[in-house]
Amino acid sequence: MTDGLAQSYPTRPIRLIAPFAPGGGVDLIARLLGAGLGRSDSLGQTVVVDNRAGAGGAIGAEIAARAEPDGYTLLLGNSTTHGVNQAYFRLPYDSVRDFTPITLVASAPLVLATAGALPVKSVKEFIALAKARPGQLNYGSAGRGSVTHLTMELFKVVTGVNVVHIPYKGVGPAFTAMMTGEIQCIIVAVTASMSHVRAGRIKALGITGVRHSRLLPDVPTLAEQGVAGFDADYWYGLLGPARMPRRIVARLNQEALRIIGGAEFKQKMIAQGVEPTGSAPEEFEKIVRGEVAKWARLVKDAGIQEQ
Repeated sequence: MTDGLAQSYPTRPIRLIAPFAPGGGVDLIARLLGAGLGRSDSLGQTVVVDNRAGAGGAIGAEIAARAEPDGYTLLLGNSTTHGVNQAYFRLPYDSVRDFTPITLVASAPLVLATAGALPVKSVKEFIALAKARPGQLNYGSAGRGSVTHLTMELFKVVTGVNVVHIPYKGVGPAFTAMMTGEIQCIIVAVTASMSHVRAGRIKALGITGVRHSRLLPDVPTLAEQGVAGFDADYWYGLLGPARMPRRIVARLNQEALRIIGGAEFKQKMIAQGVEPTGSAPEEFEKIVRGEVAKWARLVKDAGIQEQ
């Protein structure tokens, strides 16, 4: 793209790919961000959210990676598309080389939760119980290679506990399995756990990130309970194909940060248990590189077989 075309950007509608089905967190954030970018006082062009679900977000991410780097195809990626997928699956794209990071958009804490009947009240007590009963406790996940899977594997490596993985097709079936006693613990998004926590069906023991959750303000972090250095937030970010012109990246970053910092976006995100963030493109690139390296190291250290 010539410098002149980059300066006049955008002159037509923009496609924002949401690589998951409508109704989920990625879809919600993509639509809020897209609506803001499309306003006349922002980019001034319609931003069309295009849901391309499948393969844990890899289908939509590949479409974005192969698009022209002209700023007219963007991606709302997350910890799955640009973190755990790269470590666990053989992908048709590279999460670092094939994308241009624009800004981190938001992050959502995860929580270590146990069945209500399990006789523990803290992370320390859970670790002690798991070590006293190696291989006898089961944990659930939303599927092999999911954030819920690899985050618990990270917990196992850091703490030395031996709990057995049982994958499900989503967190809903995993919660059902916890109610029936098939599994005893799970690491999951705080928002997904709230109804069960409030009903007393499960116990929220610890937040996986470095900050407390607004939805569970009294639940301490894992680090505060002795699990040093544990940080595994679920994040969302805006990206484009590799080799996007710097002027376009700067324009998109500027407009996205204005929306992310606005009262309307903040209010709607916080209501969902998600923290608006925002970042410079360079900072977001470091985050993506760090995430890919972290999960790749975990897969190697834990002896997890790539799929």
